[in-house]
Amino acid sequence: MLTESPAPSEAAPIFGIAWLNRDLMWLFVLRVLRSLSQGYLGIILPLYLIALGYGAEALGVLLAVSAVVAAGVSTVVGVMADRFGRKPFLVGISLLLAFGTFAFAFAHSFVWIVVFAAIGSIGRGGALAGGAWGPFYPAVQALLAEHTSDYNRTTVFGAFSFVGVMAAALGSALAALPSLMRHLIGLDELTGYRILFVLSGVFGLAMALAVFPINENRALELELADELAREQQQRERPREGLVLGLSPNSWRLVLRFMITNATNGLAIGMLGPIVVYWFYRRFGVNSAQLAGVFFAMNMANAIPYLMAGRLALWMGSVRSVVATRAVSTVLMFAVVLMPTFGLAALVYGIRALFNVLSIPVRQSYLMGVIDPAERSSAAGLANFPSQVTSAIGPYMAGYFMEHLMLSLPLEFAAVMQGLNTVLYYLFFRNIYPPEEIDEAEARKRH
Repeated sequence: MLTESPAPSEAAPIFGIAWLNRDLMWLFVLRVLRSLSQGYLGIILPLYLIALGYGAEALGVLLAVSAVVAAGVSTVVGVMADRFGRKPFLVGISLLLAFGTFAFAFAHSFVWIVVFAAIGSIGRGGALAGGAWGPFYPAVQALLAEHTSDYNRTTVFGAFSFVGVMAAALGSALAALPSLMRHLIGLDELTGYRILFVLSGVFGLAMALAVFPINENRALELELADELAREQQQRERPREGLVLGLSPNSWRLVLRFMITNATNGLAIGMLGPIVVYWFYRRFGVNSAQLAGVFFAMNMANAIPYLMAGRLALWMGSVRSVVATRAVSTVLMFAVVLMPTFGLAALVYGIRALFNVLSIPVRQSYLMGVIDPAERSSAAGLANFPSQVTSAIGPYMAGYFMEHLMLSLPLEFAAVMQGLNTVLYYLFFRNIYPPEEIDEAEARKRH
């Protein structure tokens, strides 16, 4: 059943932007802090492990363990946040991220390196990490939807990702610091990498502080859920009990999201920091070159996020996702055929432009078709298969690179993304969020 979102909090627009209120502003601050860190962590992590003497399989193991932990935490946050509130989980996990990255900087044993990487969610998202958030994104998605209207929801999600990508672009430029400090002041690169890990810990502490000013209107959402239950009872269709925070109607939708996200997770697991490692092995580039390329990619990728809201209203959410991901899939196959670093980076960057267009649309679409009181649970459970399969992906990618073919992970990712595109169309082509229902009914009448 489709429902209208609770009205966003009443507040004067900020910076002259009609939909931007005080609560959204603090959520955007949270995103900036996280994306600054993600922007360079995805680049320096594989280079740091290489400097310590580890190879692709070790990188795959670390990313797999980190993904498994993130999957568990994300699902728990999703299910529990709808019941106990979202802000406590945002504060708690921000502090965990701070502790994990601080400890990672000084760990020497590979076992502890892996443990602290998992606690700090290091390696989640990769070098183009503006679209990535982390294990507490289910709570953030629900708060974003709570503080905006159905009409503006995709625009807000697009702007949220845009801000993240811009911050990640600045973060990716910071990945050049270890190489620059080695040339300018003679500081060894390992120390330079560790300084950046410590900086991520500082960002984690700042994120925890940024959560406190955000309002959370749980009472309004629960009141809406009770009203929906009373409406069903009046129609002599009693509301069935919730399972893991979801009603049967929501479960029917979430199961479809779980299937499509499982294939997407395999593609994600084959990319991320693995792509950085592929560029390093394939073309012999260094951290400064990679930082420059991914800075440019992040800056270019910021633009499509601002177009996501208009694209979804023009084409419809599902058709927007299918079209952009289909183009992205074709370009992913083309990357491995490029003979030089410049051409490979260019094609990969163009591929990312199309891929990022679908991210806020998919996130907003899920929030639009789910009852408001169940949004965190839906986000956590829908993304759980993606977290699990993305945990398998890095280990498989490391094995493929070491024992089969260097470019096989990128080709496998393209196949999985193509399958995801087909399934998404088959599952959701006739399901519309509230802002698209009137137009869909008009098309049916004609």
